[in-house]
Amino acid sequence: MAKTIALLGALDTKGAEYAFAKACIEGRGHRVLLIDVGVLGPPVLEPDITRAEVAAAAGVELADLVQREDRGEAMAAMSRGAESLIPKLLADGRFDAIMAMGGGGGTSVACAAMRALPLGVPKVMVSTVAGTDVSGYVGVKDIVMIPSIVDVLGVNRISREVFARAAGAVCGMAETVVPEGEDRPLIVASMFGNTTVCVEAAKAILEAAGYEVLVFHATGTGGRAMESLIETGAIAGVLDVTTTEWADELVGGVLTAGPKRLEAAARCGTPAIVTPACLDMVNFWAPDTVPEKFAQRKFYPHNPNITLMRTTPAECEQLGRILAEKLNASTAPVSVLLPLRGLSVIDVPDGPFWWPEANQALFEAVKTHLRDDIPVIELDCNVNDPEFSTRCAETLLASIGRA
Repeated sequence: MAKTIALLGALDTKGAEYAFAKACIEGRGHRVLLIDVGVLGPPVLEPDITRAEVAAAAGVELADLVQREDRGEAMAAMSRGAESLIPKLLADGRFDAIMAMGGGGGTSVACAAMRALPLGVPKVMVSTVAGTDVSGYVGVKDIVMIPSIVDVLGVNRISREVFARAAGAVCGMAETVVPEGEDRPLIVASMFGNTTVCVEAAKAILEAAGYEVLVFHATGTGGRAMESLIETGAIAGVLDVTTTEWADELVGGVLTAGPKRLEAAARCGTPAIVTPACLDMVNFWAPDTVPEKFAQRKFYPHNPNITLMRTTPAECEQLGRILAEKLNASTAPVSVLLPLRGLSVIDVPDGPFWWPEANQALFEAVKTHLRDDIPVIELDCNVNDPEFSTRCAETLLASIGRA
């Protein structure tokens, strides 16, 4: 069955490139929806969705953008317009997949539109910045970034290969039929290497109870993706065992999920259990990336590329207060479980991160600042002990039952 592929880009400066991609897509028997976000000169190709329509979706007049000749302002406006308009076109059944090509500016505009689309809608971005850190462009969405190798400037012996195969990729994605699975109620869980044993054991219990468990690695991107999925309202419960991203956010590590971590379940009324697991550690890359101001701190080499730094009692007190304040906004059942014998694999008696005073500061801060009606369950075991994982799973199941 023929599909419709949206091609979004500046059809003045990138007209030849989009004409080539359009021919590749139509050559496979699919339709094209051309969306123009250019502002410089007249479009080389006749668009299906004009730049004026995109600008209007941003609440501005195209003529005003052209007259002011401010490229930054124009790009920002077209980005807002695309972000607003593209989801409406999808809802109206105008396209099945989307592709774009561009440099830094074009990537910014196109990815803003792609991030506004649901997971599962095929999204392909051919970009000059692919191959670098593209987290700012991709966010938590399933955007496929393809390096353009050469600049997106005409069709030559290199770009011809890249553009044609990118067009083939987005067509293949649109053509693919996803096999149906068993749609059980969803639970999301946060995990780190230092909490794998706990989460895997709790996951088995929850799956035996009839749930599907989606596990997110607490690497910043994972936490943001989990929060984004909770916000869709499709999640029955949250097994938030690994809240380590808050340690990076507070202290300055490299795996922060931002200041809104722990807000989605509270805001959306989703039942949850939360533990302070791995708040004993802040993440940096290789040892030579650790800021000089931390030179006297306690470190542990997780692997050659990841260096862990132990949080102090003062930092743990702040983290406990933050966790409590975030959870105090909860409208659904939520419980906090505290593993009194350690927050991670390396936070055990005689282990490299064992620091009872720091953990106690964390626990006391949670209990002091938490709402009186939110249960705090203290267990005399490590986070990875069977007793703790079982209690996490059972408490979450009971919370879902009360919701």
